Amino acid sequence: MTGRPGSGKTTVVKRAVELVGVERCAGFYTEEVRDRGRRVGFDVVTLGGERGRLARVGAEGPRVGRYGVDVASFEELGVGALEEGLREGAPVLVVDEIGKMELFSERFSALLVPLIAASRAAILGTIMAGRHARLDSLKRHSSVKIIEVAEDNRNDLPDQICRALSMSLEV
Repeated sequence: MTGRPGSGKTTVVKRAVELVGVERCAGFYTEEVRDRGRRVGFDVVTLGGERGRLARVGAEGPRVGRYGVDVASFEELGVGALEEGLREGAPVLVVDEIGKMELFSERFSALLVPLIAASRAAILGTIMAGRHARLDSLKRHSSVKIIEVAEDNRNDLPDQICRALSMSLEV
C-alpha cells in the first residue's frame, strides 16, 4: 500500500492483520510517537508486541528531516522479526513501512528483493508514495500490487486485503 502521510496505511495494516490472524503473520509496523500533541518520532513495533525506537526529533544517527534514525533498534526488532518470520515460514510477512528511515539499514535493504521475489509468504506492506531510486523498481516488480490508501477506501481495505490474503494462503 502507498498513500500520503496520515492516510491510514498503518491502521489498514493493523486491522488486516487482526482479520487474517496475528498467529499467521510475522513482521513489524511503525507508529508515531507524540508528546503533548506534537509528533516527536516513530517507534517500530513487532507483531509480537515488542517496541523500540525508530527515530526521534534531534536524535543522533542518519537524518530524515528533523529525525535521527536509530538503525540498531530497527534492525534488532523490525528486521529481526522479518528474518524470524522467514525462517519459521510465516504465511504472511508484514512490512510497514518501506521508506527512507528504514532504508538506512543495509540489513533491511538487502532483505527487500529476496523478500519480494523469492519468499513463499504473502507480503503485506506499505511503501513510500514518492519516487525513490531504490524503491521504484521494487514497486514495479511483477508480484507487487500497489493499492493507494485514501479517505474514500481505507475503511474497506482491511476486508479486501484479508480476502486476498486468505485466497493466496489457500493455494
